[in-house]
Amino acid sequence: QVQLVESGGGLVQAGGSLRLSCAASGSTWTIDAMGWYRQAPGKERELAAVISRRGSTSYADSVKGRFTISIDNAKNTVYLQMDTLKPEDTAVYYCTAHVIIEGGRQYWGQGTQVTVSS
Repeated sequence: QVQLVESGGGLVQAGGSLRLSCAASGSTWTIDAMGWYRQAPGKERELAAVISRRGSTSYADSVKGRFTISIDNAKNTVYLQMDTLKPEDTAVYYCTAHVIIEGGRQYWGQGTQVTVSS
């Protein structure tokens, strides 16, 4: 079992920055990748960024060049630095952790609200 706790959401003006954090606990040795999804009102949940334990990253086209994902393996914590925020980035952001056991299960955090005002 893996537990995920997110922090860092809030309200920011367009053009501003926020940094999200997600700390994993429990069977963290089973985690091989962590990431962030987001879900805007009335829309489906979508992947924003993902990072492997080795540091390989992937980003959605909509956030490339503005968001940076990083991981601290010693702390089992993943970060999402969000710069040049736009109103369309407004969403609930969910942290995820993919594990190498349990058939490759994906764990989810409770979500943190990010609101970007214009």
